[in-house]
Parts: sequence; structure tokens; C-alpha cells
Amino acid sequence: MSIVLKGITWNHTRGYLPMVATSQRYAELHPGVSIQWEKRSLQEFADAPIHQLIDAYDLLVIDHPWAGYAAQSGALLPLNKHVPELFITDQAVHAVGQSHASYQFDGVQTALAIDAATPVASWREDLLQRKEAEVPKTWEQLLGLAAKGCVAFPGIPIDSLMNFYMLCLAHGEEPFQQEERTVSAEIGRAALESLRELAALCPPDMFHWNPIAVYETMSQKDTIAYCPFAYGYSNYAREGYGLHKLAFGDLVHFGSNEPLRSTLGGTGLAVSSACKHLSEALDYAQFAAAPEVQRTLYTISGGQPGHRLAWTDEENNRQTGSYFIHTLPALDRAYVRPRYNGYLHFQDHAGHFVREYMMNGGNPDHILDQMNLLYRESLKLREEACK
Repeated sequence: MSIVLKGITWNHTRGYLPMVATSQRYAELHPGVSIQWEKRSLQEFADAPIHQLIDAYDLLVIDHPWAGYAAQSGALLPLNKHVPELFITDQAVHAVGQSHASYQFDGVQTALAIDAATPVASWREDLLQRKEAEVPKTWEQLLGLAAKGCVAFPGIPIDSLMNFYMLCLAHGEEPFQQEERTVSAEIGRAALESLRELAALCPPDMFHWNPIAVYETMSQKDTIAYCPFAYGYSNYAREGYGLHKLAFGDLVHFGSNEPLRSTLGGTGLAVSSACKHLSEALDYAQFAAAPEVQRTLYTISGGQPGHRLAWTDEENNRQTGSYFIHTLPALDRAYVRPRYNGYLHFQDHAGHFVREYMMNGGNPDHILDQMNLLYRESLKLREEACK
């Protein structure tokens, strides 16, 4: 009797095709095992709670803010107790930035980092030439380019919040260092104003765009020449994926500081604690995350691997206009947002306030008060979950 595993991932070439490709090859190498993948939208990927999925799926592609809930609830298998120590060590040593560590919480490895991403810069060389413009290197140069009407970045709530974290760091303070407020009022105001200053020079349509929508617009139309920060998708740097190929690189410098430090994303492959075929699910997870598979089959199939060897691979960079090596510095310094059980209450709602300020302005202290209230509520949820 054949064993059938079910998996859930997200609906984009980067999220879906590498899982199908690696599963197909795994099944060819392991007759009697098949893996069926379903997909959900990027928004559903961010919003749907894990506990609604673990009974229906054996394998789950997740993002790391779920690590706290997963570790505390036992919804996902603690991989550090089921995967060989040498394999886990290799994943840690060859991680892209904090991708591997981001799935660790309270001593539990909740997922293997099969995919790595953070907001990076992208542009159309041909459109910049038409504008007689260059790729900006500083925030001031970015504002000057935006004034020409050819700059946009993702403005939906979740991306607005991730950019808020980035600008707080740029102004000199890491968020979530206090129990009563997300960030100091001074830094919070400065971050909001910086975002609004840039957004005021960009097309209002972007407030309905996620990173995929930005890249689709840039690669298919001639309206946006430069995006200063959006979660990177190497697919759009590949020949033939879009009407126009995009170039990618590091983020601009802010003031006298180093380049902007964006907020880590990416995805991990987890195994449901309710899985009835643990041996096969764990074996496939290691197959998909293995260095050689990540470097070759996973990346060739449109994936954006989590293993560092794939990012430094000469062939992968040749096929993507050096996407991987040019954006790697941004990933290595990326900020890891909180992952405690309860944090997602804040993440699910706080971005709406940031987006509202970027769109319409208003009283920044009111925005920060609303965010602080959500933060305190999330900490209360964490306390209740620990009881």
C-alpha cells in the first residue's frame, strides 16, 4: 500500500513549484511514497493559524513568527529531536543570515529553513536610463528619484509594518525592547514620518500591492523603474519569467548609518505533530533542505533556497543576474521580528495603522498609542498561554 503525504504551501512559483519538483523526485527515489501539495494565497499564508492546518496536512510551509506558538502548543514536530544532529548543525552553519535560527524557539526547531528572503532593492535598468537616473545609494537620492514618479514599494499593512521596523532601526532603535511600548515615541514618530515622506512621492496604487504585485508591475509595465525595498523574489531576475527582467541589489544607506536593515522573511518546512507517517515526512523534509538539492533542483525549479551554498553558487547567480550574491548582505544583517506566542495578534493588526499614516498622515502619537495597545494585548496573550 502506498503512503500519501499532504502538504500546504503558498501560491507563487517560488513557493509551489520547488515543493512539487522535490516531491516528484523524492517519489521517484522512494517508490510507494507520494506527496500532494495544495497552495493558498500569500495573504492566507500570513494569516491562517497553524492549528487549523495540522490535522489536514502532514507537511506545512510556514513563516517563522509561528515558532513561538508551535513550540509551546506542540502543533509541529520538534525537528531537533527527530532529525540527526549533524544535519541540524549543517543547516545552522550554512544558514542565510538568521533564517535557520528564526525557527528556533524555547529549544525547539520548529521548521527547516528551505527558503530565505528579506526586503531588497530592485530596478529596471532600461527605465532608469530613460529617466537619465542611476540606482540610488542613499535615502536622499531615493527621495530624489521618487520625485520623478517612478518609484514604488509594497504598501499593504503587513509590508508597511515590516518597513516600520526597518525605519525604527535606521533611526537608531530596535523595536520591542520594552514591555509597555513598541518603540520610543521619538523613534516611532521619526520612522512614520520617513515612510510617509517617501510614500507621498509614490503612486497610491502601491497601498494595495504586496511584493508580488510590485514585481509583476515592474516586469510587465513601464511605469515603475525602482523599488527601494520589497521581499526579494529571484524569479523576476530570471530570463523569460516576465516581459522585462529585473535587477536586484542591496538597500540604500540611511543618513550616516549603514545600509537599511530590513525585516527577515522566508519560509520553513515543518512536519505536523499529527502526521501518521513521520518517518517518510521527516525523510522528505531533509531531502528538500539538503545542500545539494537546495543548490540544484530546488533553485532550478523556481525556489529561493535557504541553504547558503545555493546563494554563492556560480550557476545560480549566472541565471539570475547575480541576484543571490548581490542581495546576500541584506539577508545576513536582516532583523528578526518577535516570535513569542501572542506576537501575531500585534502583527495582524498594527500594520493597518502604519499604512493609514503613510496614506493620510494625521497624529503620529495616536498611531503609536494604538500600536502600543496592541503590543500590550499581545504580551497579555503570551502570559495567558504560559499558564
